[in-house]
Amino acid sequence: MAEPLVTPDGRYIVVRGRLWRRADPSVTDDRRAELVHELMEARRAKKTALGHDDADAVERARQRVDAAKTSLGERGPVWWDDDAPDETRRMAVNTRYADWFASVSTP
Repeated sequence: MAEPLVTPDGRYIVVRGRLWRRADPSVTDDRRAELVHELMEARRAKKTALGHDDADAVERARQRVDAAKTSLGERGPVWWDDDAPDETRRMAVNTRYADWFASVSTP
């Protein structure tokens, strides 16, 4: 599987043309590994809860996923400090990265 495109400023990856915020680069490698492990555990817990039709467990797992992603910097307040807006979930062609994306994407 090819690595996703990363915006020139390193803030986002592009998946199927859509921007997704990357993890905060100030998070240490050890802490990032812990958080990614917790994220994967929470996602597995959510899948299991969905399979058992356990709404309470699904909600707890969703909260764990959100907490891990927020701690990684992928959600919540942006981790950069230049007042640039968060463009997560937006199509790259509709953002300030449009020219860059057009130059690197293949038709």
